[in-house]
Order: sequence, then structure tokens, then C-alpha cells
Amino acid sequence: MPGGKCAGCTGGHLSVIIASAIADRGPSAAYGGCHMVASLCRDSLARRVLLGRLAWGTALSGLAMLPCAPAQAQTTATGQPAVEEEAEAEAEAIIVTGSRIVGTGFNSSTPLTVMSAEEIASQSPTNNIADLVNQLPALAGSLRPSNSRLAISSGLSGINALNLRNLGEIRTLVLFDGRRSVGSSVTGLVDINTFPQQLVSRIEVVTGGASAAYGSDAVAGVVNFVLDKRFDGFKFSADSGISSRGDGGNYSFSAAGGLPFADDRGHILLSGELAHSDGIFQVDRDWNFGGERIVNNPAYSAGNGEPQFIVRAPGGTNNALPGGIINASAGGVPNQLRGIYFGPGGSINRYDYGTISTTTTTIGGDYALADNGRNIGLASEEDRRNVYGRFSYDLAPWATFFAEASYSWQETLFNAGPQLGTARVLSGSNPFVVDTLGPLAAGITSITVGTTQSDLPYRKLNNERDVQRYAAGFEGEFEAFGNAAVWDAYVQYGETNAHEQLRDIIINANYANAIDAVAVPAGNALGVPAGTIVCRSTLSAPGNGCVPLNILGTGVTDPAAADYVLGDPYRDQTLKQTVAGVNLSLTPFATWAGDVGVAVGAEYRKEEVSGFVPEEYQTGFSVGNYLPTFGDYNVKEAYLEANVPLGFGLNVNGAVRATDYSTSGYVTTWKAGAFWQPIEDIALRITRSRDIRAPNLNELFQSGTSRTNTLTDPFTNRTGVTFFEVTTGNTELDPEKADSIVVGGVLQPRFIPGLSFAVDYYEVEVEDAIAQFFAQDIINRCFEGFTDFCAGYGPDPTGVRELTFRASPFNFASIKSRGIDFDLAFQLSLVDLLDLPGASLTLRGLASHYLENVVDNGISTPVDTVGSNAGAGPPDWIYRFSATFDTPGFTLTGVGRGISDGTYTNTYYECTSACPPSTTLARTIDDNSVPGTFYVDLNAAVKVPAFTDGEAEVFLHVTNLFDADPLLLPESGLAANSTYSDLIGRAYRVGVRLDF
Repeated sequence: MPGGKCAGCTGGHLSVIIASAIADRGPSAAYGGCHMVASLCRDSLARRVLLGRLAWGTALSGLAMLPCAPAQAQTTATGQPAVEEEAEAEAEAIIVTGSRIVGTGFNSSTPLTVMSAEEIASQSPTNNIADLVNQLPALAGSLRPSNSRLAISSGLSGINALNLRNLGEIRTLVLFDGRRSVGSSVTGLVDINTFPQQLVSRIEVVTGGASAAYGSDAVAGVVNFVLDKRFDGFKFSADSGISSRGDGGNYSFSAAGGLPFADDRGHILLSGELAHSDGIFQVDRDWNFGGERIVNNPAYSAGNGEPQFIVRAPGGTNNALPGGIINASAGGVPNQLRGIYFGPGGSINRYDYGTISTTTTTIGGDYALADNGRNIGLASEEDRRNVYGRFSYDLAPWATFFAEASYSWQETLFNAGPQLGTARVLSGSNPFVVDTLGPLAAGITSITVGTTQSDLPYRKLNNERDVQRYAAGFEGEFEAFGNAAVWDAYVQYGETNAHEQLRDIIINANYANAIDAVAVPAGNALGVPAGTIVCRSTLSAPGNGCVPLNILGTGVTDPAAADYVLGDPYRDQTLKQTVAGVNLSLTPFATWAGDVGVAVGAEYRKEEVSGFVPEEYQTGFSVGNYLPTFGDYNVKEAYLEANVPLGFGLNVNGAVRATDYSTSGYVTTWKAGAFWQPIEDIALRITRSRDIRAPNLNELFQSGTSRTNTLTDPFTNRTGVTFFEVTTGNTELDPEKADSIVVGGVLQPRFIPGLSFAVDYYEVEVEDAIAQFFAQDIINRCFEGFTDFCAGYGPDPTGVRELTFRASPFNFASIKSRGIDFDLAFQLSLVDLLDLPGASLTLRGLASHYLENVVDNGISTPVDTVGSNAGAGPPDWIYRFSATFDTPGFTLTGVGRGISDGTYTNTYYECTSACPPSTTLARTIDDNSVPGTFYVDLNAAVKVPAFTDGEAEVFLHVTNLFDADPLLLPESGLAANSTYSDLIGRAYRVGVRLDF
């Protein structure tokens, strides 16, 4: 070959695979230099993509074929001469994520982490690829079904969306084989569930701004799911799993086939997947029972040196019980009935408030009566189906036509928790009150009841989505300026149809009518016997359908009353994305140091949303109250990128993109970087970029969505205050602007073959960040004296919640994030040591050390949330290590992963004595520590004889081998961090893979 370089692989086997593999294994007797290249091009290892074995793979991202002896001298592993045509085949031109320049001649200045098909197969904890990707330390705070239980009104429940750097899912660009994909929500989040997982050949994660290459959203980086578009053959997999407690059952089936035709000028690709997961709708794990709680310190007074809050156990909720508890009473002696709770059949009991008690929490005593920590969902029920097809045909040596289509359908069902209410007011004359309390009701004018209403079905999220993608275009390669030029032009259309369904949600007016019961007198207009219990509203509106509801006890609710007070609101939304693009990459000239690569291109994109909500579902519910959103915008973009070698191992790379938004006008993004390899063992890199994120459809056009939750009232220090919040869009928003820098280096010492170690420091500063003040922020700012915020909330006029809030997004915030990424890879041949042909040991370690994560709203004092393990920010450390022992007959992989110890919140100040004054930003507490997590996973795969030519293997995967607990928090409800925890416990998955 010219230039003494190794021959590449045909049939889609990328040249970067060869480089990565050589860097991993180093020269050896069996796989030395170009000999290894030829063998890898032929055997199945190449097909499984060796990028994930990483040496320069993570560090040098765009590494080309390595110089070595001419390919004509190659021989196969069996000692036979290599086929001349294969040896002389040219490497397929590739684009490495983060750059638009096609080729194999430069090294990227942007860090790239790659997970290969082998790693996906051997290390994925579930049948969903998103669960593996979210184990990467660079991803922090991603949206998953397990942590979207309370995404009741947003429609986000069930989505798997990625979050790089904890900067928010909306600031991470997710690509489907190098191109954008239509969002699965009005916020533009791309759901990983919709990708054809069977055909994913590798996952590339760019941890640095990439807006100059891809446009909006790539502020934190890019995650690209790359497909094996030249797959030839047939493969099938099936698996089934269950937890060690016998719940959480799941199964999946997938198949893919690729067929070349017309002498390899054409290629057809098809794949399909079916997956199911049983939901876990009750929490019966010991860790969620009687844990620690944060309570007010009875010994505290301002200035006495005691902490304001203390952490104690066992704790439980005392203001809402399954059959109800009286939190207050009026008439006679005030609150004389407080603490009476109702059991089976309305039995009367006295609550033991234990050793320490607040208005919401009890330590000791009857703490175990509360069920709000048990009657919640741990995992969603999910059904998922995907189909994908692709057709390509070489029309000419320089032009290939392609067309592809995919369809994904998903339905999820999740327990969103009980029908909790802490302030249900019943009249003292209510016959249910009189009959249940008996003599105790004498002189009582009203009681305030807190209840989780176990007689009523729990709230449910039952979202259904289908996502369609269609693309067609032309691509090819021709000669320009004496070098290969690569081009493509395409059009793409995507559509998401989302049915956001809530089930068993309280209808406020009906509920208020149902609990306002009366006993009718004799001779009433309804014609019913005297003493019959009816709704008061029925007296003036006979036939209104109201059925009286008894909330005093368990087993006392009339099913007809439950039907009357509950409804199933929904919203239908359609999201559309239309894209047209053209790209050209060429080498117009060379300097004395090498070829100069240039890429140019343009893109048009339109995003649209429309919706439908029946009028009766637009208001009046305790949650939901959906409104349809309508709006659209378009964007026109053009870019230029160049890579220039300067000699002495130095490459510089730059890119600029001009963007014009129909909503906010023109903006420019750019990137400048350098890669320097002064000696073979060391490489240094730096990238500086200006990136943007444009406001999404939700931020621009949202008609109004609501959410419910609880907060801490700073005026009273009460926790668990319930609220209702409504958000609307803002069409005057501008794009966010981010300045990023990444500086790092890679060490690959020649004296330790197979070792690669990369370190990168990153810093991201976002200005004009789109944000809004939510309920807790609004009430805190009001408390701090910012009176404008006091107008943003007030008492809930419906009485269902205690407070109601109003909010909209604006460009007012700034965000700063800093950290250090570490990537260690080592591969060792064990052939000589074990006398076992093909045996090897591969070690991989990834870690991210988060240094700073600050959101500054310009009003309150910014708080660095790094190390706040309750979920406000990323942990100090996120890490993942794997070890794989590989032989021709079996593979054994172990994974250790977790996060470091941290705090509950960084707005607490830990002390036990001589405490400083307790303030909003430094509330004193005796224990602010929250432990980290460490989980061990194990995967074993054994190859078995196939019934025809090909490969077959049986595998067993054990997640959380030692059944470690989640990251526990001193909270009520689900007392665990559901983002960084394994909630299920030890789980098993067994399956089979066939590859022909």
C-alpha cells in the first residue's frame, strides 16, 4: 500500500477499529503489526467493534491506521496467505463523533469515550441499553423510569434521556447514527428506548461542547449511537430476568439480519425487538422501613449553640395514615381530637407520637403505621417494540442511494403514590364523623384529617408513545484535488405521538362534594329514608351523581364513591421534526506536515408540536390539568471545519457554525482545538468552544403544565407542605450561550504494552441560561425579602393543597460546571501464562471527579451542589471499573461501580455543639452525611456449538451481586436516591445469543 500503511477492512469494518485494537494489544507473535489488521478484518472480533477496548480509542478518538509493513506480506492466523483483494481493500472513511471531517489522518482534540458491542453485550445490566450508558461517570442525573415516578404532569415518565455533566438532559445532544432524532417529549428529550439496540455497534460519548459540529443542545457533549449498517448475516438474542425477591420479572427478544445483493452493490438491513418488564408497585424492601428522618431539635433555640435539626430513627410520617388521622379539630377544646387515627372498619385509636414529633414526622412511637413509604412504585411496567429497516444501493462508484425507516412503540405503567392529603376538612355534623367518633364528636364543629386513603386505588402514570423516523438520501465518495472527497445529502422526518395518560386522579370538585356528607331528614325532596347519607350537593342538585365518601378508616369506602371522585385525564401530543442536510468532507491541499482536512455543510430543521386535551380534563384535577401546546420554529445552519497538521506531532482543528432561528435570530458558534503528540508515549490536547442551546418547544409555547409536591416553609420551618404549581411558556427567550474548555493528556507508555491512561479537565460556563423559579425557590426568595416573589404564590383556592405557585422560564441564570475525567485501559495477553490460545485480560476504569456545579440566579447566594447526594447535584466522584477474562470458549466480566460519600444538602452546616447561627443557606444539623454506594455486577458467557455455521453463546448476568442497599436518605416516601441507586437489589438475567 502507498505510504507503508496497513490495509483496511471492507464491509463496514472501520479503520479506527484496527488502530484501537493494535494500540490495545501491542505487537505480539500472534497479532503483530499489520498481520493483526488482516486477521481482525476477517474474524468476528472486528465485527463486534474493538473501539471499546480502548487505548488511544478514548484518547485519540479519530486515530487512523497505524504505519507498519506493507499489507501484501500478511498471512492469516492459520498461516495461509491473506486474500490479495482483502489485503488491498481501502479503509472505509469514517466520521468520529465530535467532528464533521471524514478520514483517517488526524487525531481529535476532543475527548471521546467509546463502548463497543462486546462491552454492551457483556456488561449491560438489563435488556435496555440506556441502563448501561447511564453507568458512565460522565453521565450524572439522567432521567430514567426509576426516577420519574413524580413526573406526573410533565409527561416525562418512562423516558430514558441522558444527562452529561449534570447540566441537564436538555443540554446533552443525543444522535441516532450521527443524525438528530425527533424528541419523545415537548422538551425535546430523545428517548433511548426508541433505538434499534440489536444493531448498535458502538456508543460514542463526546465530553465537550460540540455545537459548532452539530448545532444546538451540544453544550455538555454528544452521545452517538452508531449502527452497524453493513451487517451481513443473522443474529438473534433472547433473555429473561427476575430479582432475588421474585419480582421485577422481564424478558426480551431481538433479531437482526443483513443481506448484500447485486454483487455487493446493494444491502438490506432489518431488525426487530420486543421487550417487557413487570412493574414493582409496592416497596417491600427493608431499607425503606423505619429509617432516619430529619426533625426539629427540641433543645434548639436561637443562639444556644444547638443544631436546629437532628437526624433520628426510626421515623415515619404522622400526618397522613392509611385510614386517616385527625391533625386538628375545632369546637370545644381546640385540637382535643388530634392524634386519633382510624383503623379497619373505622376503629378509633390513639396515635403514639413517640420521643420526638413534628407536624409531619414521628420518631419512635407509632412511626410504622404510615404507608406512604410502602404504597409507591419501585419500577414501572414496560412494554417496548421496535422495528428498523434500511436499504442502500450503489448507483455509481461515487453515489449510493439509501433509505431507512424505524418505528418504536412503548407503554409504561407506574405507581405514582397514594392519594395523600394532609388537610381534608370534614364538618362536625358529617354523619361519617358522628357515627365513627360517637361521643367524641360532641361539640366538634370540624376535624382536619390527613390520609393516604388506602381504600382508593393509587395514582398511576400510564404513558404510551410511538416514534417514527424516515430518512432518504445519497452518499458517496469521489476524487477531488487528487484525494478522496466524501459527501452526503439527505432528508429526514420524525414524528412522535404521545398519549400521556393519568389514571385514578382525584377530581377536586367531586371529592369536595363527596366528603361533604349529610344525613337527610324525614320527608326530604329526594324521597329517600330519613338518615340516609347523601352528598350535601345532592340536596340542591338531585341526580348530580355524587356518592358520599367515607375517609375515616380502612375498608369503609363505597366503590361507587371511588368511581365518582377519581378520573383518568390525558393529553395527546404530536411532535414533528423535519431535517434536510448536505455535507462534504475533502482534502483540498497539503502542507509540509501533511494533508489539510476540510468539511462544509448546511442544514435546515423544523420542530413542531400540537396537541389535544378534552375540555373536561384541562382543569379541576389534583394533578395533571393538561393543556394542549401548539407552536413551531425552524433553524437554518451552515458550518465550516478544518484540520491542519503543523508538524512535530501537532494538529490544530477549528470549526465555525452560523445559525439563524426563526424565534430568536442569528447566533454564531465556534470551536478551536489542538492535539500534540511530542513522543509516541504521550499526547496532549486542548479544546475551547462557544456553544448554544436554543429554547425548546416547551419553553417557548407551553400552554400550562402543573405539578404537585411538598416543600419546606421557611416562615414556619414546616416540612412536607403540599403545593400546586403551574408553568407557562415564554416566546421571548434567547439561546443560552456556553463557553467550554477541555485540557487533557494521554499516556501510553511503550514499556507497558497495552496500557492507556487519559486525564481531562473540563470547565463549562453557561450564560443567559433558561431557568425558572420553582415553588421552593419562590417561597425562599419571598422569605429573604424579595417581595416580587411573594406575588408568585398564595393559598390553594381548591383546598386540596396548601399553596399554589405560578412560574415561567426566563434567560436569567448562569451555570458553572468543572471537573476531571479519568480513563484507564489495560489489556494483557494470557496465552503464555495460561497456555490457553486467545486468552486475555482486559481492565477498564472510568471516573469523574466533579469539582463545581453552581447555578446562579442573580438573586440568592449561589450554592455549589457537588457532593449533595440527595439529588441536588452530582456526587464528588462517580466511578466504574470492569475486568474481563476472555477466552475462545467463555468470557467472564466483573464490574464495580458507585459514587462517593457526600452530604444530604450543601445548604446544611453540620455541628453538634457550639453551632453558629442557623440561616437559610446554612441551617445547622447534627448529621449532614449521606453514604455513597458500591455495587458489583457479574457476567458470564459460554460459547456453545451452533446448529449451523456461526456462533452461539449462553450468558448469565447478575446485577448487584451482593444485594447492596440503595443510597438511603433521611426522608419520607421513597427514602432513597433513585438516580444513583440500585433500587431493585440483586437481580438475575439469563439468555442466549446466536450469530450466523
